[in-house]
Amino acid sequence: MSLVPHAPLPATPRWLAYASLALSMSLVGSYVALSKLLVAAFPVFLLAWLRFGIGAMAMASWLRRPANEPPITPHTRRLLFLESFLGNFLFSICMLFGVRLTTAVAAGVVMSAIPAVVAILSALFLKERIGRRTAGAIACAALGIGLFSLQKPAHTGGASAEGSFLGLPLSLWGNLLVFAAVVCEASYVVIGKRLTEGLGPKRISAIINLWGFALVTPAGIWMALSFDFTAVSPGLWLLLVFYALAASMWTVWLWMTGLKTVPASRAGVFTVMLPVSAAAVGVLFMGEALTPLQMLAFAIALLGLVLATLPGRQAAPAH
Repeated sequence: MSLVPHAPLPATPRWLAYASLALSMSLVGSYVALSKLLVAAFPVFLLAWLRFGIGAMAMASWLRRPANEPPITPHTRRLLFLESFLGNFLFSICMLFGVRLTTAVAAGVVMSAIPAVVAILSALFLKERIGRRTAGAIACAALGIGLFSLQKPAHTGGASAEGSFLGLPLSLWGNLLVFAAVVCEASYVVIGKRLTEGLGPKRISAIINLWGFALVTPAGIWMALSFDFTAVSPGLWLLLVFYALAASMWTVWLWMTGLKTVPASRAGVFTVMLPVSAAAVGVLFMGEALTPLQMLAFAIALLGLVLATLPGRQAAPAH
């Protein structure tokens, strides 16, 4: 089903759209790297509830419908709910629980599939044609990030392979949960492209955050009743505020701004900035180091961005 188009909102200049997509995924990578401290201090559902709650307060004024936006149709409401359920709620739950069961290395390899999964879903549901340059960009992104993840030192993983569930190792369940998060993220990109045809980035950000807050509230309140908030240091509270604003507000607004102009399949290539920025945080603030092979892997991944963003050779007039 496709969203019935209304009067399209003004498009973002292409260079600014690319910058918005890159900055959005860079912020995601930075807060993913830093949120390990938060996951150690807060239960997963409580952390998600606090994140959405802070985001809801920060974006309260964004819920008001601008004069140039059409009323939300029932179909658009369903898309907004799906965008939040898959991209906010389910993605966070699958990713946080998945990385607890598997290693950081394995999770990084699985996450490298995001550009390819975005391209597949874009072709299936948006009928976007995947050109050779975009296909090459997707391949470079997946190859580069997969190679980087495989070359990470073994000690970066935090999960043990011991234990099983339904006859399968817990590490395999962790990888499956991470892949479920990949599909959720790809769905978020594709549905977001539909939403930007009729709604502005700010309103999309505020509405899907509010849905996320509603979805996680029962579990969040249940966790909060037995949690000792006085044990959390002021530094962690500041980190929580940054995480909430980055995850719920800034990254979503930037991503939707870029999606107004860029095809979803090409936008998916920008997810390479997630592990790139996460590694940069590790190098700059956590004393980690990159090997020459890891730098080569990043160069391959960033080549994908170059392929995706360079203008085509044929400046085709209308055919």
